[in-house]
Amino acid sequence: MYYGYGFGYDWTIILVLIGAAISGLASMNVRSTYNKFSRIKNYRGITSNEVAEHILHSAGIYDVRIERIRGNLTDHYSPNEKVLRLSDAVYGQTSVAALGVAAHECGHAIQHQEGYAPLKLRSASVPLANIGSWISWPVILIGLIIGYTPLAQLGIFLFTFVVAFQLITLPVEFDASARALKILERDHILDGDEHAGAKKVLTAAALTYVAALFATILQLLRLVMLVNGRSRDD
Repeated sequence: MYYGYGFGYDWTIILVLIGAAISGLASMNVRSTYNKFSRIKNYRGITSNEVAEHILHSAGIYDVRIERIRGNLTDHYSPNEKVLRLSDAVYGQTSVAALGVAAHECGHAIQHQEGYAPLKLRSASVPLANIGSWISWPVILIGLIIGYTPLAQLGIFLFTFVVAFQLITLPVEFDASARALKILERDHILDGDEHAGAKKVLTAAALTYVAALFATILQLLRLVMLVNGRSRDD
């Protein structure tokens, strides 16, 4: 059986489909979970902005701006700009889901303030991850087309930067969620069922990163099989 591109049947595409299915299910799960708890308002009636400001100030952080960003679940913290951006679905909302997401992003701001090592490592690895994401596939394809295995293997090596970045991302995201849930409970912002709801939202969000890593590893496995198969044919 030929493993190259454009010739014969490439059964390794199954690995990509499995990865896509897992990522799709994780994405559906986080949206479903968020939608469910976005309809449950916190009993204190406080907004995500107020919660974010409270958490930041309680951690001694006063130089981080809170801004609104367009989109749905596009929330993020920018360390370089010191800006915490909340999406349309979160900004100014009082739902359990919105408060959980806002607290999670505050978790990243606290990581930044404390010099959390995995966050530093993730930030430092961004350039390599971008190189791997943009260049690896063209290099692999050219190597396979011209039949030069070392070039294709170089492309695989570059693709491992993407895998490494996603692997580093996991502890950063899980730690931010753990910090968020601890603060929400400690300061009695969310109690009982509300806190449990926020935990479900953040857990569902964290699983999307796990699914993405698994899908990328399957892609890497496929690339190794394709290149090794071509090498044997040669």
